[in-house]
Amino acid sequence: MSTNKSILDIIISGNKIHGNRPEPIVSEIEIIPFNKRMNPQMAVEALLNGDCVFILDFYSTGLSILNELKYFLKTRYSNHTFDEQRDYRSVFRELSHKLLIRIYNHKLAVKKAPEIGWLKLLYPELNDFLLPFPQVQGLNSSWQWYEKGIKIPVLDFKIHPFYGTYFPTRFEHIELFDKWLSNYKGDKQSAIDIGIGSGIMSFQMLKHGFEKIYGTDINPNAIIGIHEELKNNNQSSNIALFYGDLFANCNLISELIVFNPPWIPASYDSKGIDKAIYYDNDLFPRFFNEAKKQLKKDGRLAIIFSNLSQITKGEDNHPIKYELDNGGRFQKELLFQKKVNSASDKTKRNQNWRQNEIVELWILKTID
Repeated sequence: MSTNKSILDIIISGNKIHGNRPEPIVSEIEIIPFNKRMNPQMAVEALLNGDCVFILDFYSTGLSILNELKYFLKTRYSNHTFDEQRDYRSVFRELSHKLLIRIYNHKLAVKKAPEIGWLKLLYPELNDFLLPFPQVQGLNSSWQWYEKGIKIPVLDFKIHPFYGTYFPTRFEHIELFDKWLSNYKGDKQSAIDIGIGSGIMSFQMLKHGFEKIYGTDINPNAIIGIHEELKNNNQSSNIALFYGDLFANCNLISELIVFNPPWIPASYDSKGIDKAIYYDNDLFPRFFNEAKKQLKKDGRLAIIFSNLSQITKGEDNHPIKYELDNGGRFQKELLFQKKVNSASDKTKRNQNWRQNEIVELWILKTID
């Protein structure tokens, strides 16, 4: 008996959660076939014309076309500042997603292609469909991280981030949090982790003696990924999961609320994993309003933030400082800061602004 049950469908607290995956193309569309013997410039011209290009032969053919597209765009778009890099990536994304590849029987239907386990786990009911080549690249990278795991400096085990879940590639902020936790003197019966993501901060709190963590996230894939990780590690009793915005339907009154929010104000309607990077104007006011209701009188808020917006966009607005000056709900108890290490020499982006980046850990308490 065959089953088409997807790993993306789970039940949490009686509620069915359906995760996200790249949207498969199953309808007939007009495409321009392309193989390695053809000039990649022809494919780029077709993409610029709004046509869909279909990779026929090798996985590397798709890489060649994308490299040619990058070269073309870099001759026409400045790519130095943070905003310019974002604009360049937006144009590249729009054009590159018209480059398609076939998936047949849960494998890429081209030669010398990587094995991607997500194709079977995320699409169990489909045997023949198309995906944009960049999304296949994303699935491949995600599968490698998921399979191999990622070593986090403050944990004694690897995490296995689920597809579509944000995870850090720099660790200064979680090292600040870990140092503060090592000196934490309050009660450790419970904590609420707002935006649990890949679960790192929750695992840190468990390591430092907290009995129960209540993790929330608006990203269904984050909830699904943590659910799978806890099930595999027999830790389901230590972390309770809630799917939804901010506090979701978690009504616990806790002694510690932890929040690692996005660090950059959104200039457009952010979706998907971008919500882990860009925040809307009402995010912090809503958070502080709800946190006041769910924090014990002698409890603490621990909020991770950064000066990234100031050094990349030249903006002075700091939502935590604004709350302290105008909210009348919380006061600063402690502030820890740490300089971010320089970007890797291997990065292809201009990230000189990172030499001025500082991460912050704010510890707030309620105003009596």
